[in-house]
Amino acid sequence: MSGHPVVRASDADRERAVGRLRDASAEGRLTLEEFMERMNAAYDARTTGELDELVRDLPAQPGSRPGSRRRPTRLLFSLFGSTEREGRIRVRRRVTCLTAFGNIDLDLRQATLEGDVITIYAVGAFGALDVYVPEGVEVDFRGLALLGHARARGNDPPPRPGTPLVRVFALSLWAGLDVWRVPVAWASRTLDQVIKGIEGRERKQLKA
Repeated sequence: MSGHPVVRASDADRERAVGRLRDASAEGRLTLEEFMERMNAAYDARTTGELDELVRDLPAQPGSRPGSRRRPTRLLFSLFGSTEREGRIRVRRRVTCLTAFGNIDLDLRQATLEGDVITIYAVGAFGALDVYVPEGVEVDFRGLALLGHARARGNDPPPRPGTPLVRVFALSLWAGLDVWRVPVAWASRTLDQVIKGIEGRERKQLKA
């Protein structure tokens, strides 16, 4: 039998744990996907021991952001071609995506968001532009489509406190602009596997 008594977690305990996770995400210690996974686990935790496990590998106090040689992603441009950004990219407060007769894929699942609110400006003409976020991230999508479409797809559960907000302002002219909320079960998939799943029979799982 363990010598440590089991202590039931309070709402305040959960909020403190989520706060530490949010700080760690902003410092680049957790990707967006890792933050969402741990945050959901924190809100579902029943004991303080479970909360301690979620923050065990994080500093007790927020520190300076670890140095990174990666430049922040600010602009994605595609003209008669294809542009992809995926993996552990850095995203600050704004990203602008412009495509004409081409396509852009911006995968934020493993990104480090250096802010609570990220704004994406997406403009497409005669092409396609897709943004991928983990399911559970709050998305504020506003779009205008002229002979094309601009829409958010996938399950949209009620956001929990501390969830990052991704704002997307989209303008489409004969283009398809989509925000895909990727299910948690697809967390380990590469971007190519996600695209194949969306385009194939599994696409039905993402429809709202």
